[in-house]
Amino acid sequence: MTSSTAVEGAVVVAGLNDDEAYNRYFDWSRWAYDAQKEPPGDWTTWLFMGGRGAGKTRAGAEWVRSLVARKISPIALVGETMTEAMAVMVRGQSGLLTVCRDDETPTIRGARLIWPNKVEATLLSASDPDSFRGPQFAAAWCDEVGKWPNAEAAWDQLQFGLRLGDRPRQLATTTPRPTALLKRLLDDPATVMSRMRTADNHAHLAPDFMGQVVARYQGTVLGRQELDGELIEDLPGALWQRGMFRAFAGGDIGRIVVAVDPPVTGNASSDACGIVVAGRVGDGVAVLEDCTLKQVRPLDWARRAVAAYVAHDADAIVVEVNQGGDMVPAVIAQVDANVPVRAVRASRGKWSRAEPVAALYARGLVSHAAGLTELEDEMCSFAVDGLSDGHSPDRVDALVWAVTELLLNETRPQVRGL
Repeated sequence: MTSSTAVEGAVVVAGLNDDEAYNRYFDWSRWAYDAQKEPPGDWTTWLFMGGRGAGKTRAGAEWVRSLVARKISPIALVGETMTEAMAVMVRGQSGLLTVCRDDETPTIRGARLIWPNKVEATLLSASDPDSFRGPQFAAAWCDEVGKWPNAEAAWDQLQFGLRLGDRPRQLATTTPRPTALLKRLLDDPATVMSRMRTADNHAHLAPDFMGQVVARYQGTVLGRQELDGELIEDLPGALWQRGMFRAFAGGDIGRIVVAVDPPVTGNASSDACGIVVAGRVGDGVAVLEDCTLKQVRPLDWARRAVAAYVAHDADAIVVEVNQGGDMVPAVIAQVDANVPVRAVRASRGKWSRAEPVAALYARGLVSHAAGLTELEDEMCSFAVDGLSDGHSPDRVDALVWAVTELLLNETRPQVRGL
């Protein structure tokens, strides 16, 4: 509950003069729901999970504002990308520029924010964990951690930089997704959690949104996640469930392949290039490494695939050629013409190709080496529409080609070099 709902507040404000109304507007303690207020106690991470429009961004911006008032500096502001961090966390309708009074509004200098009292904050992109190396912080606000592309790597690098002040703390705001990072945070005794449903914040949302969008999805699995802020472990109907993953316990590895699912184009808006390494172990397969690259040119992914081939002493590179035809193996040949390449062509949809591989997982014939959390997250969100969380499942595609090659295509001719 709040001490004053939007409707009640409007009635009160109508009777105030301009200065009184201005001060009341920026008095967050009057407007905030209990879940949006900084929790008491001895915690390191405040995890705020909420539905769409539940007030997560406002809570994050107001928390940073309170840090600024206490002169806690410097602060890290981490978004999925730099563009998202600036557009949502800083300039958004509930962002830092909106919640600050005129006399406390920060100045923006590139990726830095500087407040009148000299407190500083730096914007960081979770898509580039290496950019976290070097800077140090006294606090951090991390937005939408459930959709960070390199979540665990980015989070770990941030922890190394949270080393200033008496009590470094961080707030993670997100719509929940069953990622390894979120489950790890929930299991951490130093984490305190708040949760809000979209409906809890209905007074601040458009009536059409509540009447159409919320009503349409309320009670569904998607609604429970996106509106009620629940962490749904497994997607009903998905080919893979998390209980199907077995840890690779070691053993003699036979034939090894590097499977590649190239993007259609090679620019900033293109899909990722899925690159997965797997090897035959007894009657099954061990998935050894995920080398997937994002937003790359053809020669970039070809170099990565060949490097994985060499590093794992693989027997062949298996590459899908539906989009690029003969040019795809030719790109690999530019890097190393002696690498054996098997060109494969998809004749069925992604879901149909993946079903036999998922069946092998269900039989316990596929195991995973450590560190494949992004691949596993994509597998568990792979839906019947052939997408993972609405995106092309590039890692899944590469995985399917690798396992298919090693366990389902044994009668095919031996690979040949170009």
